[in-house]
Amino acid sequence: MNSMEQQFIEAGTLMLAGMVFVFAFLSLLIIFINTVLAKLAVKFPDPIVKSRSNSKNNTNKSASGEISPAIVAAISGSVNRYRQKHVTQQNSKK
Repeated sequence: MNSMEQQFIEAGTLMLAGMVFVFAFLSLLIIFINTVLAKLAVKFPDPIVKSRSNSKNNTNKSASGEISPAIVAAISGSVNRYRQKHVTQQNSKK
């Protein structure tokens, strides 16, 4: 019995030591990667993407950044048609 308890204690100690080692290694890896990436981000910044004047996003938005009235009208019409269709179906079921 005594040797079995001793083996369980040794197994638990090894498991705990392994978990601590993996946690410490991954923590150091994350810290290292973040420091390296921070230095590289200063040295090589992301390029600024310039929007094209003929893109689809510009046609759907006005100059102030709001959604075009044509898009709002299309969505409103679709919602009204959906509601009418489902109201008639619910009324016919009753």
